[in-house]
Amino acid sequence: MDDSKPIFVQIAELIENNIVEGVLAEEAQVPSTNEFAAFHRINPATAAKGVNRLVDDGILYKKRGIGMFVATGAREILMSRRREVFYEQFLQPLAREARKLGIDGVQLAAMLAREQMLAREPELAPHEPARGSTAQLKEGAL
Repeated sequence: MDDSKPIFVQIAELIENNIVEGVLAEEAQVPSTNEFAAFHRINPATAAKGVNRLVDDGILYKKRGIGMFVATGAREILMSRRREVFYEQFLQPLAREARKLGIDGVQLAAMLAREQMLAREPELAPHEPARGSTAQLKEGAL
């Protein structure tokens, strides 16, 4: 837990991350609010507020007397939301900056492809300094 966000928001985000990453599958039971409270040493009401936020969003549902479970389609709902946030927070500013620098869509796509390749095969980075150089990008060679 950190001080930058309310604890109940952090609890909700923890559960969301576990769903997105596949740690919690659809129809899987989520730890109880008392388990969250004990583990994180927080008030059970605070943990419940985070869990109830996800219930309100349709991500979790309650089985009376049993506990909270991940709703069917929850991962796709979260992925869709996160893609939109990613677009707004990262891609729109990236596109604006690219336009300022005179980088067109083809060049930007080449830069992204190069980054993806290096992320998959980092050992190629030091051995191929000319690949995707700024000069090649300006010329549209990639």
